[in-house]
Amino acid sequence: MLYDMIVVGGGPAGLAAALAAWNKGLRKVLILERDGELGGILNQCIHNGFGLQYFKKELTGPEYAGRFIRMIRETDIRIGLDTMVLEITPQKEVHAISKILGYQILHAKTIVLAMGCRERARGSVMIPGTRPAGVLTAGTAQRYVNMEGYMPGRRVVILGSGDIGLIMARRMVLEGAEVLACVEIMSHPGGLNRNIVQCLHDYSIPLYLSHTITDIKGRDRVERVTVSKVDDARKPIPGTEIVLDCDTVLLSVGLIPENELSKQAGVEIDPRTGGAVVFENMETSIPGIYACGNAVHVHDLVDFVTIEGEKAGSAAAQTTREVQTEQAVLVTRTVQTAQTAQAAQTARDKSVAAGHTLPLRAGEGVSYTVPQIIRTEKVEKQVEISFRTDRIRYNSVVRVMSGDKRIAAYKREYMAPGEMERITLPLGLLETADRDLQIVVEDYSA
Repeated sequence: MLYDMIVVGGGPAGLAAALAAWNKGLRKVLILERDGELGGILNQCIHNGFGLQYFKKELTGPEYAGRFIRMIRETDIRIGLDTMVLEITPQKEVHAISKILGYQILHAKTIVLAMGCRERARGSVMIPGTRPAGVLTAGTAQRYVNMEGYMPGRRVVILGSGDIGLIMARRMVLEGAEVLACVEIMSHPGGLNRNIVQCLHDYSIPLYLSHTITDIKGRDRVERVTVSKVDDARKPIPGTEIVLDCDTVLLSVGLIPENELSKQAGVEIDPRTGGAVVFENMETSIPGIYACGNAVHVHDLVDFVTIEGEKAGSAAAQTTREVQTEQAVLVTRTVQTAQTAQAAQTARDKSVAAGHTLPLRAGEGVSYTVPQIIRTEKVEKQVEISFRTDRIRYNSVVRVMSGDKRIAAYKREYMAPGEMERITLPLGLLETADRDLQIVVEDYSA
């Protein structure tokens, strides 16, 4: 069967994309989700704080997901649960497998990649020591506690200050565990400031900045860890060791966009974000394949994941309608050959990248930008730009440059790497750019 659109991933990005496409008129929409239910990571995030931007109401993760699931159920969007996508081709073939339907090769006019992200594990940070039980990622611990009903440990040390780790520090205390410390190798926290306050300060959990775990000891189970201070090069400083007796180490050392399928399909990957390179409407380097949410870059707020999903779904719906129009024209041509039809499709694909394109680069003080390329002929009114600064900054200005020409400037009193920043560039400003765009962050006095 040929679908108008296939969405890979049933989390907040995928749900928003599918619903947006349905609302734009697509009727053959399929969501493929490897878990047994929709909602993605939201199902294990039972704390509140979700939905303040999008719904203007504070919700828990399951409540946020539930709202979209109910809206999806009111449509005829098709859902494939317990279905693992194995491969996606540039020709928009989706290879998937499930216990009920077995191996399938599905075809779509457009595809939206919404696979989310995964946690970095111990191998990514190379902590010395033995390999006992009790070392696990914060997200795994969150699922054990919130969904499976298991306590992973009683005396806990957390490595990294990402949001999941901070939230699990509070959660473990509420479940009766003792959290001895949260250890962060950087000189600044990695998570949202509100989580630092609500999850650490409110529970008197110490946060050691510029520290890391330099040893893990234990035979069958973790028995103790050694924490050391690090210098500016992030190397342990001899003589600063602290030994903490514990039975559990939770790792909150970063998230990575889940992009094995994207790479297989030939989608260009941004080395800064680890996610797909996207245009202003979330289309990837392969025409007709879109990406959104944490599969593009790791977000700190689900509300922005939803907004990106809606953007991708709406744009994919527009592309699908264009494909349908082209196919209708071809059908009316009785002498149309397969080669001519393929030539028409190739011409459409080439036109995607044609016109006035503006590569958008991360300059001084900026870690990355999304989108990475803007096609001005595709912009109706404005473009939303997401980016992160490289360190905590006060009283700064965000400048958008085209060569030596300043296109726009936005003042910020406070910015931190753990909090995504967003700016809006109107079409009129984009049309004044004659060279690649670059976003830089400077002090007010610069």
